[in-house]
Parts: sequence; structure tokens; C-alpha cells
Amino acid sequence: MTHKIILDTDPGIDDAMAIFFAFQSPDIEVLGLTTVFGNVPVDMAAQNALTLCEMADQDIPVTKGVGMPWVGPESSYAHFVHGDDGFGGVNPTPSARELDPRSSAQFIVDMARKYPGEITLVAIGPLGNLALALRLEPELPKLVKGVSIMGGAAFVRGNVTPVAEANIWNDAHAAEIVFAADWDLTMFGLDVTNAVPFAPTFVDVLAEKNPKLGGFVQQTAQFYMDFYSQNREDRVCFFHDAFPIAHLRHPELFELTEGNVRVATDHLNRGQTIVAPAGTTASPLWTEANTIKVATKVDHAALEQLFVETYAN
Repeated sequence: MTHKIILDTDPGIDDAMAIFFAFQSPDIEVLGLTTVFGNVPVDMAAQNALTLCEMADQDIPVTKGVGMPWVGPESSYAHFVHGDDGFGGVNPTPSARELDPRSSAQFIVDMARKYPGEITLVAIGPLGNLALALRLEPELPKLVKGVSIMGGAAFVRGNVTPVAEANIWNDAHAAEIVFAADWDLTMFGLDVTNAVPFAPTFVDVLAEKNPKLGGFVQQTAQFYMDFYSQNREDRVCFFHDAFPIAHLRHPELFELTEGNVRVATDHLNRGQTIVAPAGTTASPLWTEANTIKVATKVDHAALEQLFVETYAN
């Protein structure tokens, strides 16, 4: 079975790993990359996406999307995690390809209308593009197959504040809109992605299996590992953004919990994804909230093997 996806992204080192993973997956058809601010400014995200497509010899549309949070000032970005270029200071030659002239939100709507019921929206950055697409086409939830999000922290600490994960915190009001929409939404947050640290040798294996794409991930990941290895005895890396794609391909690797969700937008708790597992409360504040699935566990060894085998394709 082939999964049609639109990959909404803010590349980003782990975005690059996830994008290449999708490109190399024989059962994934990437219809386009829609870009958003997040790890880097949106202009850089769009340029980086074009560059990744050229590296991978993928001639697909790339669009530029939302550059600001739904509410509030411009983001401060995560250059301390991803480097000034978004690629750990590797500074690859920028692609001369041109962007698709449509906005990311319009592209999402156009593709959903073209392939009704066939597309999974895979969002691995802040959710402004999906929120805007919902405003452009209120019937969008009926037109897509589902939504898979890398973001949030249901039952664990956040990584920006004690309660909030970066993608949701960056645009909490957009996340509130997206999580409340009536579609089949699965969240891959820190509950599962932070539970799976990858050893430094993992990227060496990717480079061995695929010198071009894996080699780029290996180079860029050194800066990324420096960040994640602070205050740890071991050197590690986390590839958060590839998890939703892995689940599409092999859902049996994951354990999911279903529950009602709300996203906090107040100043103190901004970006908190609060999940009430099914049957744990009778409060209408929760029982009337949208129901989503949350990934809580994954088979680490099988997941790592999947990444390596896919890069070897």
C-alpha cells in the first residue's frame, strides 16, 4: 500500500533526516513539501527544502507558508539546535530551483481536493499552515485521510517549558485550531520521541548505507548531537520528525493511547497538550473536546532497523 503524504516541515536537521526517509520509502509518495517557520525562519525553511529535494533528485513542489505565529511576535528560532543555516553549519550549496507560487495552505487545500480521502498530512513543525488551510477550506477534515503530527507532550515534560514541546509552543493558537478539527489525528510527541535516543554510530551507519543522503545527515547531526548531549554522560541524538512517517509504514511498531485533547494558549501554560485518556474523566470540558491518538511507546530496535534499511534502498 502506498501512502500519499504532504510533508509540512521547517528544515531543520531532524527534518532533513525525516524528509530523506520519506523519499527513500518505497511505500510513501510525497506530493510536496510545505514549509513553515519554526526551527528556522520560513524563507530559510523553504530554501532548505528546495536544497534537500535537489540532493535527493526529487522533482516535487515546495511551497512557502506561514512565517509568524497565529498570535504574538515573530519566533526567536532554534539556531542553537540546528545551526545558523538550519543544517548544523554544513552550509550546502543552495538549490536554484524555484518555489511553487502557491502558499503552503493553498497547496494543501488544492491537493486535498484533487485526491479526496487519499492524503495524510504529516506535520513536523509548527501548525500554522494546517490552521490556515482549515480556514481556507472548512471541509478539509473530510477531504484528507488523516493527520500525523510530530509535536506535543501528553504525559511527559516539555522541552521548551516544563509543560510545552517546541512545535506546539511556537504556534499554540494554530495548534489549538488543528487539534480541535474533526479529523483523524495522531500525535507523536516527546512521550515517544524522547524515549528513543540514537547513539552516534547510528548516523555513521546511515552514511555507510547511503553516502549521499545518509552522509549529509551524518554531517549535519554532529552539531545537533552536541546540543542533545549537553549534561549527559553519553553522546546521543534524537530524530523526532521521522516517527510519524515510520508509523504510517509500520503501525505495529507503536503503542497508542486514545484521549480527549486540549491545547493551552494562556501565557504560563502556552503550548501544553493536555490529554485525558478515554474514561478518565466525566467533565464536559474534556469529554466534549476532540479525541486524538497519542503514541506512547515504540519498538526501538525495530524502528532503528527500519531507518537503516530504508536509507539503504
